[in-house]
Amino acid sequence: MTTTLFAASHGTSSPHGRLAVSRLVDAVARAVSVPVVPGHVDVEQPDVASAIADSAGTTRAVIVPLLLSAGYHVHVDLAEAALTAAVPTLVTPALGADERLVDVVVMRLAEAGYDRTDSVVLAAAGSSDPRAVDDCRATGRMLAARLGANVTVGFLSASAPSLADAVAEARRDAPNARVVVATYLLAPGYFFDLVGRVDADVVCAPLLTPTSTPRQLVEIVIDRAREATAGPR
Repeated sequence: MTTTLFAASHGTSSPHGRLAVSRLVDAVARAVSVPVVPGHVDVEQPDVASAIADSAGTTRAVIVPLLLSAGYHVHVDLAEAALTAAVPTLVTPALGADERLVDVVVMRLAEAGYDRTDSVVLAAAGSSDPRAVDDCRATGRMLAARLGANVTVGFLSASAPSLADAVAEARRDAPNARVVVATYLLAPGYFFDLVGRVDADVVCAPLLTPTSTPRQLVEIVIDRAREATAGPR
């Protein structure tokens, strides 16, 4: 049986975002012994269904969502791609919530000059799917435990509080503190551009950048694929 791992990212029109994600896919490909093929759920081509259909020699497909939480794209778009594929296809859980993602958020905070006196707001994309929102809130709790400080989660779409409201509330609660936005987004793109427009003192880089592919993200992608194919123990 020839298994192919399909790395399913959201897709972006940002060249920086495309480069950052492609470097993650390349890093995963170097670390595993099976073919790794990129696909997308929006904006870019090929979509995941087309990537599977065009993958000659594949007899089993494993789709790993390069998404931080499991919302519509995982439960609908990728599920449909798996159901309609001509070969047996599994969809793994999303990348988060995972303590290793918190490792990367903490690293980005340190790079941005985070101080324990700062107020921290975690910026997440948001979703109409409550399961995805719960994943983001879980990450916020993990980050708060890691920092030993309060962390508010603010959303860029579909969920409340909005990032702008969360930043404003942080200012009201601690008017003499800097507000630092920890960016819980996979890569540069449309949503990261929105983060830069809020009234924060510091905005951290996303988890991936064109020049930084944290090993934790590579490990999570590989683990999701291995867990999905291991079967019951």
